[in-house]
Parts: sequence; structure tokens; C-alpha cells
Amino acid sequence: MEDVLDVYKRPYDPNRPMVCLDETSKQLIGETRIPVPAIPGREARYDHEYQRNGTANLFMVFEPLAGQRHVKVTQRRTMKDWAVCVREVVDEMYPAAERIVLVMDNLNTHTPTSLYEAFPPHEAKRIADRLEIHYTPKHGSWLDMAEIELGILGRQCLDRRIDNAGALTREVAAWEAARNAAKAKVDWRFTTDNARTKLKKLYPSIEG
Repeated sequence: MEDVLDVYKRPYDPNRPMVCLDETSKQLIGETRIPVPAIPGREARYDHEYQRNGTANLFMVFEPLAGQRHVKVTQRRTMKDWAVCVREVVDEMYPAAERIVLVMDNLNTHTPTSLYEAFPPHEAKRIADRLEIHYTPKHGSWLDMAEIELGILGRQCLDRRIDNAGALTREVAAWEAARNAAKAKVDWRFTTDNARTKLKKLYPSIEG
């Protein structure tokens, strides 16, 4: 925890951008009947029955100090999906960066091992060498600022029925463009001193 909090105190450095990554799933749900549109004095009405069309995965790549984020929609959330997403971060989003400081939770797919599952060894090593990885502690994924962005995405864009991956990709891209244009940032205030006070019971007790 303190390691991640120390990373969050670093000043902005375009040569070593600090990027938070997280992922979530979205159930794709279609209507079985045409919804009744809203009219003055009455909200839109939807049938309680719906059609399940599988799920999609969303990777959130968020650079909090720049107020920029990118959301990638995939069919699955495998090791290879994560590896492809990270290669895009390295080669397409930050090709000129000396090193990308990557903050993530410790999901079992979020490791350099996944790079070797997806790419030849020399390519996996090339990508891994561009990363400085910092993991949030177990049960501490709330320390990942990308999780905050996913929560905002959920409230502003995903809190309704979307029936296919194409529509999901378009809706998410529109949300991303608007939020990036506003350079929306996270006002992070939780420091190591706060942690040592508010989470004192989590620290070892030293007697004598």
C-alpha cells in the first residue's frame, strides 16, 4: 500500500508516465420488446424481460496526472487479452516514454508471465523492460485509480442495457472522448500518513 501511495506522490514526468490499469465486465443485454419512450410527466418504460447476449470485458488505462484515459473493449479477459492491451500502452499510447510506471491490482493475469503467453520471448522481454510495475495489496484494489474511473464510467455510461459489443465500443468511445477533452482528473488525497492513522489496525503491532 505504501509503495503505491509513494508512486502517487511523484510529480508528472512525460518520460515516465504513471498509468493505472484495471478491468471490468459488462453483461450485454437486449430488449425483448420495444421500450416505451419518455413523454412529459412519464419516464421511459422497459419490459422486465430481457435477452442475454453474453458479456464483454473493458480494460481501463488511466493516466491521472494528465487526465487522460483509454477504454479497450474485448470479448474476454484472458492473459493474452491483458498482454495485447499492455503492448498497446507501450507501443501506441506511450511510444516515446523511457519507462511506463504501471499501477495494477494483483489479478493472476496481470503479470509479465502473460506477455510470454502471448508473444515470442524477445517481444515479451521488450515490452516488460518498458514497464515499472507496482501492485496494489490484496483486498486493496480501491487504491488503483483506474478502479475509480471504471466506477464513473459505470454510472455515466454503462448503467443501462446495451445489447452488443459494437454498440458498447461506440458508447464507451464517446464517453472517453468527452472525459479526455475535459481532462478530468482524480483529486487523490489519501497519503501514507493517512494510511498509518486510519488503517493502524492493519500494521503489525510492535511491543517493547
